[in-house]
Amino acid sequence: MPLVTTKEMFKKAYEGGYAIGAFNINNLEILQGVVKGAKAKNSPVILQCSTGALKYAGPKYLRAMVEAAAEETGIDIALHLDHGPDLDAVKLAIASGFTSVMFDGSHYDFEENIGKTKEVVEYAHAHGVVVEAELGVLAGVEDDVVAAEHVYTDPDQAVEFVERTGCDSLAIAIGTSHGAFKFPPDYEPQLRFDILEEIQRKLPNFPIVLHGASAVDPETVEMCNKFGGNIANAKGIPVEMLRKAASMAVCKINMDTDLRLAMTAAIRKVFAENPAEFDPRKYLGAGRDAIQKVVEYKIENVLGSANRL
Repeated sequence: MPLVTTKEMFKKAYEGGYAIGAFNINNLEILQGVVKGAKAKNSPVILQCSTGALKYAGPKYLRAMVEAAAEETGIDIALHLDHGPDLDAVKLAIASGFTSVMFDGSHYDFEENIGKTKEVVEYAHAHGVVVEAELGVLAGVEDDVVAAEHVYTDPDQAVEFVERTGCDSLAIAIGTSHGAFKFPPDYEPQLRFDILEEIQRKLPNFPIVLHGASAVDPETVEMCNKFGGNIANAKGIPVEMLRKAASMAVCKINMDTDLRLAMTAAIRKVFAENPAEFDPRKYLGAGRDAIQKVVEYKIENVLGSANRL
């Protein structure tokens, strides 16, 4: 089955009150864990690669593995560039066969973000590729994306931004954050649903995206630490808040940190319990299985995308 764009995915998700999971991939085991989970739950899925992943694995390798996954599973899969920093990165992704790209101009001022995003949209649309843009700033760290301060998305600016750029979806800032250490230990996460509701009212039927939406499961963190890790004060977004967002205008929810934690915890457990083990298939296989469980859980309890194919 050929790769698809997110256009039809998002239309169905918006109308059905659910979201599509966008899971970052870096190697074969992560990819297999994600698509096995999506296949088991009969869910469409977005496989996304950061520029760090492209440097690590290579765009041709990643594209070939994703094509193999689509052919083997028969589920709807979109291949997406996550946080493309400039037009050159977008061009590379499109030339490599990506069906969706994100240009992240959120660190520019409003007018410059519009100008650069519009340039990306014009190029991508000419090649049959859809574009996700970003307005507002998420604090936190993920790969090459670093921001110390959070800036909420202004609904009126969101309307103007979409109208002037022609982007196909928009990542907004309503309280999520990148990485495993999203919030101080004593802070209770809150999402600005009032902002989301206003954007949905002003941009009806337009797909919204949430970045930095890993839940950072305490049990997984505890497992990492139990077997030699040192991940202190990790904290994520409550599942019930993400599910509420998915029932509204949010059609795509990004999750990377939860996959990293699950894989790391499983591998640490193998090494701790079997110190003589040196077969990569044994510990990477355990990591793959852990990722599949996470993805199945997300589809059922966060995204609501099970049995939507």
